[in-house]
Amino acid sequence: MAKIWQLQEAKNRFSQVVNEALARGPQVVSRRGEEVVVIISKEEYGRLKKSQSSLLEFFRQSPLVGVELDLERDRTYPRDVEL
Repeated sequence: MAKIWQLQEAKNRFSQVVNEALARGPQVVSRRGEEVVVIISKEEYGRLKKSQSSLLEFFRQSPLVGVELDLERDRTYPRDVEL
């Protein structure tokens, strides 16, 4: 589990925060009681960045690829709208 550092403590002990991120994983920094940032190793950041795919890739990998969809509007009921 990540350690939560108060901002002032993280500033004063930045080298230790970085070493902890490298050795033990993500380190969370809070400001005024709210968790605001996470410090991670460059290696971890690279893994996270690499795992992101584009929207196009998302649709290409969809289980619905090749499924025929009927996109015609049902004209059984007329659109009678007063504006």
